[in-house]
Amino acid sequence: MDRRFLGFQSLGYINTITPPFLLAIVFGLSMDYEVFLLSRIRERYAVTGDNKLAVAQGLRASAATISSAVLIMVAVFAVFAGTGVPSIKEIGLGLAVAIALDATLVRLVLVPATMELMGRWNWWLPKPLERVLPRAGFEGSRAVTQGSGAG
Repeated sequence: MDRRFLGFQSLGYINTITPPFLLAIVFGLSMDYEVFLLSRIRERYAVTGDNKLAVAQGLRASAATISSAVLIMVAVFAVFAGTGVPSIKEIGLGLAVAIALDATLVRLVLVPATMELMGRWNWWLPKPLERVLPRAGFEGSRAVTQGSGAG
């Protein structure tokens, strides 16, 4: 009887559906807080025009919210690891670990560091795309741009 930490005997393999399933779910969940992070950074850049300051302020404004959301998701997925079904345990543990690593290493460390290094290139857009793509604004960005030129 070989019972380990999670309370089941390993079959010695991973279900073939598990890796693409985990990838799809983690991608979808991580895009939510990625958009939140980049929205805060873009808002600050639109106001200040300073990339370094925008990344710092945007990260500061969104880090607590992202961390809280990740802690909730990790706790929920960790509960799945406590079930009696090995395939659900596998998915729960995989999601908990993947979300924690993605949020801490990628979204809160690598993305801001890369944006800091890239400087103004973060906001570069080829001219043909700039003419074709619609202009998307953020809440309050119209008031900032209108108010700044009024004097």
